[in-house]
Amino acid sequence: MSRKTRKLKNKLLVPVEWLGIGLGLCVLPWLPRACMFRLCDCISRVMYLFDRRGRRRALANLRIVRGARPPLEGLFAFDPDKVSYNPTRTEELIIRRSYRNMARTVGYAFWTCRRAKERAAATGIMCDEGKRFLAENRPAVTVSGHIGCWEILSQLAFLEGHPMMSVAKDIGTDGMTALLMRARRSIGQEIVHADGAFKPLMQGLKDGKSLGLLVDQSVSPKHGGVWVRFFGYPMSVSAAPAFFAAKGKVPIAVAWSRPLKDGRFRCEVTDIIAASEAHDVWATTQRCANDLAQIVRHHPSCWVLNYNFFSNWPRPEDLETLAAREAKAQ
Repeated sequence: MSRKTRKLKNKLLVPVEWLGIGLGLCVLPWLPRACMFRLCDCISRVMYLFDRRGRRRALANLRIVRGARPPLEGLFAFDPDKVSYNPTRTEELIIRRSYRNMARTVGYAFWTCRRAKERAAATGIMCDEGKRFLAENRPAVTVSGHIGCWEILSQLAFLEGHPMMSVAKDIGTDGMTALLMRARRSIGQEIVHADGAFKPLMQGLKDGKSLGLLVDQSVSPKHGGVWVRFFGYPMSVSAAPAFFAAKGKVPIAVAWSRPLKDGRFRCEVTDIIAASEAHDVWATTQRCANDLAQIVRHHPSCWVLNYNFFSNWPRPEDLETLAAREAKAQ
């Protein structure tokens, strides 16, 4: 698909996006949780059928997660329009469940526009270690990825008494981004736009607010990214958790929300990084990436598999710097 064709397609999708947003705001908040999730499951099946490029991207990412080792050049030059979709039955099941998890998470964000505190408390469970960490550290930096129901993590921390600040990127049109940010603010947490987020986040930390950050997406070094290894491959991810933890002298908790069979989510803490360790920004960022990769390896169907995680091509000097840092850390 040419760039011109893709641009035209995106313009044609604008009314579809607004229709989806409108239905989400008008319908989902009024449904019982079980009905809301069943509707999201139906939507996910439609998404799976029509997202041809996404399915192929998801399969490539899943095979990397499960141990396949494509060459570095092939990884960054991957074109979903030029590959076939030939998953095994197990792979197809995992990818379908990944789409379901993504649809449920977005649906949950709309659903909590109404009675947000009550619904978050009824849908999420904070593990004992998470409760202890939040009780002992005010403020703190919490880190996760787009795995499980990432929307509920900051909500549960807010219910534990932590004023929370999170970052949101553009999603679709400007109107869609604004509406989703409004939905995320419904429980009382503060949402700042990714562009220009540094100053409000730093000020929020000084004011005693905790930060909820997602760090499994590609971030250019020009915008605060640092090169680490993710599933063995170079990926430039946000160094924000380490930076804010070091500057604010607060610890980091790496966590995720495990989907339960009864439709609820359990927040589980997988790692705690002391403030004193965060001064090594690269090592802390690499540790967070390793923690998230470990979660994804055990629960690939809970991750957003159809995202282009390896979108930034490393320069030779980037690879040299990464190799030198890895050698120093050994």
